[in-house]
Amino acid sequence: MAKGVYKRGNVYWIRYAGLDGRIVRESSGSEKFREAESLLISRKEAIKQGKQPEVKKIANHIFNELAGEYLKWGERQRSFKSKAYLINQLAGAFGSYPLRRFNTMMIEQYQTERIQKGNKPATANRLLATLKHMFTKAVEWDMVEEEALKKIRKVKFLEENNRRLRYLSVEECAALVSTCESHLRPIVITALNTGMRRGEILSLTWDRVDLRHGFILLDRTKNGDRREIPINDTLRAVLQGLTRRLDIPHIFFDPQTGKAYQDVKRSFHTALRRAKIQDFHFHDLRHTFASHLVMAGVDLTTVKELLGHKSLKMTLRYSHLAPAHKMKAVNILDAALNSSAQKLHNPIKKELAAIG
Repeated sequence: MAKGVYKRGNVYWIRYAGLDGRIVRESSGSEKFREAESLLISRKEAIKQGKQPEVKKIANHIFNELAGEYLKWGERQRSFKSKAYLINQLAGAFGSYPLRRFNTMMIEQYQTERIQKGNKPATANRLLATLKHMFTKAVEWDMVEEEALKKIRKVKFLEENNRRLRYLSVEECAALVSTCESHLRPIVITALNTGMRRGEILSLTWDRVDLRHGFILLDRTKNGDRREIPINDTLRAVLQGLTRRLDIPHIFFDPQTGKAYQDVKRSFHTALRRAKIQDFHFHDLRHTFASHLVMAGVDLTTVKELLGHKSLKMTLRYSHLAPAHKMKAVNILDAALNSSAQKLHNPIKKELAAIG
């Protein structure tokens, strides 16, 4: 990359010394390197001729303006609904505050306030991550100077406790399924037999399900990767038993409205209460799927692929459920060492026997 041209997000910026020797940073307003390079050349040429380039000044925008633009831009993202909730939370706190007046201290104080109100560190971190990306886009969109972004980026994420791993026993799984209402039962069975996330299940359409070859194809996952999920016999029977309407693409839908279920929180909590299961969330069905795979002896790499984890780090949280793997490992070592020892000791035993 040419000296003086750098990238901020998707937009190229230029950097050069003005007539007074001070460094000027300016957005090219373009995602094309050649256009930024051309602008830099013209700016340097003007400096040589003794002319100070007139750089466009950024207006004093407030946070609500950024929130509005970011919401429009965010509609293209997969997790828009959850992100819109976070944006509205931030807008409620910083709505009329000027963007260029944001600083590190005020955001750290906001983190503290969220924790004091009972929010978990993970919630505060999601808000901070959203805020940081909003300011990244604000710089790209010429709504604030880069200095404000640098101050936001200095704020560190809080330490999270991700050790919670709640999963159901085989008996609890059966109890839960038996207490589910008719519309919820196939949804829960799908979660238990695929490890799919709630959003992936509720948005699932028939064109993604291949009952003939036995797999579900997910093109738009949380991680953005394509994922194939095998269909076992239990799930196949459930899917084949569902009512299918040609005018409705979704698998799980409200028969009264014809629209896909947006949430099943209330009916799920009712089923949990009837099954006398406590401290359990819908996402824990995914943990249940993974936990029972590991306990059944399935290797972690395969579990990783089924869950759609980008790295093995996330899947390792289930490793303590696989004592058989550790036993197998030491048995392999034991066999190897014993085999070597046998080769070494056998000649000695023969010599001793001959002497005797």
